[in-house]
Amino acid sequence: MKRKKKKEKRKTRKERRRTKKEKGMGEFIFEKLEVYQRSLKFSIEIVKVATDFSYKYRRIRDQFIGAAISIPLNLAEANGRGSSKDKINFYRFARGSCFECIPLIDICFKLKLINQKEALEYRQEIKEITSMIYGLIRYQNKQ
Repeated sequence: MKRKKKKEKRKTRKERRRTKKEKGMGEFIFEKLEVYQRSLKFSIEIVKVATDFSYKYRRIRDQFIGAAISIPLNLAEANGRGSSKDKINFYRFARGSCFECIPLIDICFKLKLINQKEALEYRQEIKEITSMIYGLIRYQNKQ
């Protein structure tokens, strides 16, 4: 006896990719990193807070927002690089942006643009993010 074969249309590569995205599997590797998630959350918080600064503090606002958003951007760009040396450079750029945020936090606090609680929370978060980035640099140095 012959079995009847059901004709199933085989999915094309494009259809398979679409299915993966629909299932939530279309993430980039860096999006899974805790340091990326935390730096993204930090930068969004800074954008929300800094946009409320008065116009006369626009230079501080722009600098603060630029430094904060450059942290997750450099982490993402590092992930797109092939060599460990290139990755380390972008991790260092991200770490430099963290260091840039510290005096900006202090300036904002002294100008009463943010309160003491916010300043302490931001400093602590930057300290932890910086430590994680340093861990990524150490890991890449071993590669």
